[in-house]
Amino acid sequence: MGTFAVTGTASGMGAATRDVLVKAGHTVIGVDLRDADVIADLGTAQGRASAVAEVLERSGGTLDGAAAIAGVGPDMPDSAAVMSINYFGPVAVLDGLRPALARSGAGRAVVIASNSATTVPMIDDALVGHALAGDEDAARARAEEAAREVPAELAELAPPSIVAYASSKFALARWVRRTAVVPEWARQGVLLNAIAPGAVLTPLMTGSTGADADFDPDRFPTPMPLGIFGEPEDIAFWVHQFLKPEARFTTGAVLFVDGGTDAAMRPDAQPTAWQL
Repeated sequence: MGTFAVTGTASGMGAATRDVLVKAGHTVIGVDLRDADVIADLGTAQGRASAVAEVLERSGGTLDGAAAIAGVGPDMPDSAAVMSINYFGPVAVLDGLRPALARSGAGRAVVIASNSATTVPMIDDALVGHALAGDEDAARARAEEAAREVPAELAELAPPSIVAYASSKFALARWVRRTAVVPEWARQGVLLNAIAPGAVLTPLMTGSTGADADFDPDRFPTPMPLGIFGEPEDIAFWVHQFLKPEARFTTGAVLFVDGGTDAAMRPDAQPTAWQL
């Protein structure tokens, strides 16, 4: 059985992932702001460093897998914090844990992105650029600026940090694609993939949209081809698949687990032909 680090285990997808792994007989080191083995604020550099150090201590320096699931929704008023938590948090934690994952000989890492990266037309290129450049101060400043630039007619309808949320998830998916194939990850046998959930009934989604178990999927703002909302267990299932040793030939993937929303909105977006 393996040892896995999972962030965001206090609720939602993180809690569901922890439960799936524990039921499979694995040891899980949970990280969250509360009700976890490791208590840390992943929105700060100090909190990330502390989380990495404690996970390494608890694991003995070797991990079979890590799932970066902790995150906040677009309803959070502080756009700068959204950027720090949703992008810089998972990147720093996985970067810090990469040597421990390599030490296992078959390390697996999974990141939770979002279909908001492709279905919300409010991606801020400058914000994404600052994130991918690793400039957290610039990203935080731009996130606050971008929030103020949202037209008034849209600001009345959208959550306050929708630009930072969608852009952070877009940047995170790009980071996974770029990082998974570099030698420090790929040639060390550490596989890195992302899952892009859609409308999943978690505290994050209900807080951002007001949807609950009785909400009609056909009245949701984006298409719901299956006519149902997802549950945290639907995401945990795929996290578990990516974390298995048998998942040996998949890296740099972004898997949409959204009930068909992205396919309905952008049916021809994938595949994209390579141009010479």
